[in-house]
Amino acid sequence: MTNTLKRRAQQAVMAQRHALVELSRELHADPELGWAEYRSSERVSDVLKHAGFSVVRPYLGLETAFHAKAGAKAPSMRIGLMAEYDALPGLGHACGHNLIAASSVGAAIGLAQVAEELNIGVEVFGTPAEEGGGGKIDLLERGAFDGLDLAMMVHPGPVDVARASPLAVAHWAVQFTGKAAHAASFPTEGINAADAFTIAQVAIGLLRQHLPTTSRVHGVVLDAGTAPNSIPAFARGRWYVRAQTLEELHEIEKRVLACFEAAALATGCSFDWELESKPYAEFHHDEQALEFYSRNAESLGRVFQPDSPGAEMAAASTDMGNVSHIVPSIHPYIGLDSFPVLNHQQEFADHTIGPTAEKALLDGAIALAWTALDVATHRNLCTFSP
Repeated sequence: MTNTLKRRAQQAVMAQRHALVELSRELHADPELGWAEYRSSERVSDVLKHAGFSVVRPYLGLETAFHAKAGAKAPSMRIGLMAEYDALPGLGHACGHNLIAASSVGAAIGLAQVAEELNIGVEVFGTPAEEGGGGKIDLLERGAFDGLDLAMMVHPGPVDVARASPLAVAHWAVQFTGKAAHAASFPTEGINAADAFTIAQVAIGLLRQHLPTTSRVHGVVLDAGTAPNSIPAFARGRWYVRAQTLEELHEIEKRVLACFEAAALATGCSFDWELESKPYAEFHHDEQALEFYSRNAESLGRVFQPDSPGAEMAAASTDMGNVSHIVPSIHPYIGLDSFPVLNHQQEFADHTIGPTAEKALLDGAIALAWTALDVATHRNLCTFSP
């Protein structure tokens, strides 16, 4: 029976091939940043609406979020697919969220074809602002995922990796405030906010020797003056701190914060910082669902390359980690055969459209749908424990 259902789900995905590829292309051609994905949210939810899903958009007070449902009216099991569609500033879809959205939509359409026979509900969540805004965390706290039995998505990367290990991360907005003065005539009257960032970055660089090798601290200065003959009175930037767990992250954050505070003390600047979102958690896998995904992906001809240099993308961070602490979840990477081109490079955006990307989109959709069917027919084997 399961093989018959899988075949029908696959046929349903392939019947929507043109619509799914077109959706991915449209998202790619019109990238929108987090919390401003108005056209993207509409495009993704419209494909689902045309496929027979009921759609609520906006959702739970988030203007660019949506919730789509199909399947059994009173399901004994609820499957959630996560759709991301925000782009990167200046880089467009260099992380492939156009493919994430289209793959999740495809998987949902495939599942909906056979959902009533297994008494399952199929739900797609449009989740804004994954690139630093934490849209899934807001949805999680507002009850969006309450009662889900499985949450899934597949993320593009240079190569296929089943077991991603996303790190916990905190996103900081930081700024120093000093005092402007003419850099030649009155330098002693100025307090240089740009110098504070220089000191902070040197301190962080020295700190790295004493941090766990799995941690990451990195950032950019966005504004540090406009005229070389004027001492900058203001400087601002964005900084990320990553660690293997939330617990470890909190300890590292204290040490990084001390670097910024020391820079303020050394220069005489004032220092302010705030979190851009709540911290992203490390990812917890549902082992049985992950095993099902691995088998299904391999049966489609996917080849996992966990030892490839391109597999390092699997250690990035995602707000899906927070979901995985509450709902059984998987977050595998599907390869675009792009190495040495990597995520968050301009060239990677070029790899998220075209024949290879389209194959990954469809393979990802089918593998996710098949995985949900396997979980639904082997429920007693699920291994999740929060």
